[in-house]
Amino acid sequence: MTATPCMFCRIAAGEAPANIVYTDAEVIAFHDIMPQAPTHILVVPIRHIGSAAELDDDDQDLAGRLILIAARVAAQAGLSAGYRLVINNGRQAGQTVGHLHVHLLGGRPMRWPPG
Repeated sequence: MTATPCMFCRIAAGEAPANIVYTDAEVIAFHDIMPQAPTHILVVPIRHIGSAAELDDDDQDLAGRLILIAARVAAQAGLSAGYRLVINNGRQAGQTVGHLHVHLLGGRPMRWPPG
């Protein structure tokens, strides 16, 4: 018996609906279904990686690419006044989907500290 693919793997495979704003061979970006800001987009590696803690040396280029794509998507979304990038790692940090993803949040003032 094989495990059911996670929701983000299903979105990346085109098996689940999403409002996709960017895709290439390694990364997909789509609107969060429970937005926490006027703009809330998730930037996700297509290959399943459970969390930031599971990244290894071979993933350096991909990890950097997630940030670069997030910046491009932010520019396309008109977030020139600023935006926040967040990576939650583990349940205690608020990670609810076991697939590495970068939250791109913008369109409103952000407070500090965030949590």
